[in-house]
Amino acid sequence: MAETRATPTLLGDETEHFWLAQRMARATGTDLVAAAEEGALTQAQWAEIVHRCRGCEWTCGCERWLDATDADQVRAAPETCVNHKRFAVLRRGQDQQTE
Repeated sequence: MAETRATPTLLGDETEHFWLAQRMARATGTDLVAAAEEGALTQAQWAEIVHRCRGCEWTCGCERWLDATDADQVRAAPETCVNHKRFAVLRRGQDQQTE
């Protein structure tokens, strides 16, 4: 039986996706610095967020969504964002600490 191999996914530019992840966090009201200071986000977890973003196929849609988002309007990340659950968890934890 012939072995089939999956075509490797090319990762996007690290710097570009670092800033996309930062912008998405800001748009969702997630404070990554506070999360790190509180111990809710390790350096490895932050690197994983960026890495997942680099492998995402929705980059163009992400950029459009972020560009269309009012800077003062906090919204949940769209489900097409590979990190939407992570941002939601971090945000919930931050919301609970401010109550």
